[in-house]
Amino acid sequence: MRKQILGSGPAQTSASSQRWLDLAEIARVEITSEDAAHPIEMALSPEAESGWRAGQPGKQTIRFIFDQPQRLRRIRLHFEESAHPRTQEFVLRWSADGGRSFREIVRQQWNFSPPATTAEDEDYQVDLSDVTVLELNITPDISGGDARASLRQMSIV
Repeated sequence: MRKQILGSGPAQTSASSQRWLDLAEIARVEITSEDAAHPIEMALSPEAESGWRAGQPGKQTIRFIFDQPQRLRRIRLHFEESAHPRTQEFVLRWSADGGRSFREIVRQQWNFSPPATTAEDEDYQVDLSDVTVLELNITPDISGGDARASLRQMSIV
């Protein structure tokens, strides 16, 4: 599935005065699926309350294709799961050649165990130049269950 996002609010500023990139203005996003009530825009907006949710179970991909090569310094991800215990894995990777080849930034597994452990926050300091594609692959349940991937928030500097 291909999706293009048009328009958005102003970039968010963190406590360290970094300006978050306005992904809607500088990139096209491709996603494998989405729940109509939880579109990808909901994970990219600081005002959004629900985040993105896949429209079907199984592995999902969120791919940002930048209009111009970008220099990335920080990537923040926030995942939430308040209902179903599961082990999620995500892989964050980038490309400098339009997606012909990728380099892995991080591969992470996380155990959600509601009600005690319901949120995963990741904050990566990076120094990536000439990024043309940034891709997030999420396997919502590595045991193969019918869990749906979700992403509460994603921010990039």
